[in-house]
Amino acid sequence: MIIGIVGAGTMGNGIAHIFSLYDNKVFLVDISMDVLYNSYSMIKENMNRQCKKSIINNQKMTESLKNIHLSTEIKDLKDCDLVIEAVKEDFEIKSNVFKKLDIICKKETIFASNTSSISITKLGEKVSRPKQLIGMHFMNPVPIMKLIEVINGEKTSEKTCNFIMELSNKIDKIPVQCNDSPGFVSNRILMPMINEAAYCLMEKVGKVEDIDSIMKLGMGHPMGPLKLADLIGIDVCVYILNILYDGFNDAKYKACPLLVDMIKDNKLGKKTKEGFYSYEF
Repeated sequence: MIIGIVGAGTMGNGIAHIFSLYDNKVFLVDISMDVLYNSYSMIKENMNRQCKKSIINNQKMTESLKNIHLSTEIKDLKDCDLVIEAVKEDFEIKSNVFKKLDIICKKETIFASNTSSISITKLGEKVSRPKQLIGMHFMNPVPIMKLIEVINGEKTSEKTCNFIMELSNKIDKIPVQCNDSPGFVSNRILMPMINEAAYCLMEKVGKVEDIDSIMKLGMGHPMGPLKLADLIGIDVCVYILNILYDGFNDAKYKACPLLVDMIKDNKLGKKTKEGFYSYEF
């Protein structure tokens, strides 16, 4: 199968990684070759880790890396069976990608968005084939996390959904369906928890490490909500909270002022080396 991926960031390279392991021809597209080379290096590094843990062997790694083709030309995706968009979490950027793909790709091509919060139904309005557009929300880090949240838009066909469910199983993921709604299931539940954790810190109910430890030890979470917010990105968390707030018009989704201030101070989490925690690379 030929898989196209638009966007070679953290999620895009993870998605390329996992599809390449299962003998799919993968075209990874971004606007910059520097970004693409960095992405390819990250895939190689992550596969090396899998080799060291005996998850894959060196031959499998070599074969999988050969499956990945880098390009700055979106037209190279014209013959793909599935194209997954993994660009910035911004409606205008994503919808422009799908408009271009709609013109370029063969009529049978399925479109999927890796969005964590943006309406699949609204994205579907931007293409001539809304029945063939679906949400395919991978979890970070993609090579490790099993879940794919499969989001049906109002016009997504059963055939499209079945195709994505079966394909997800073939790459050893666990697909779980939900319907289009602000934040879907994952972030509709997760983001208010992160928001409340930020309020607990702001109101001096607990320190960063203590808040995270209580949630890890008491609730069985592998990572505390503040540490997770750093991994996701504080700006991304606030963006999703704003989508929830606008979508439901409910004050419980309004972003904690502490999160907003952190964005102003460029404390976005791990990617800027400082968020709720400090990071050294």
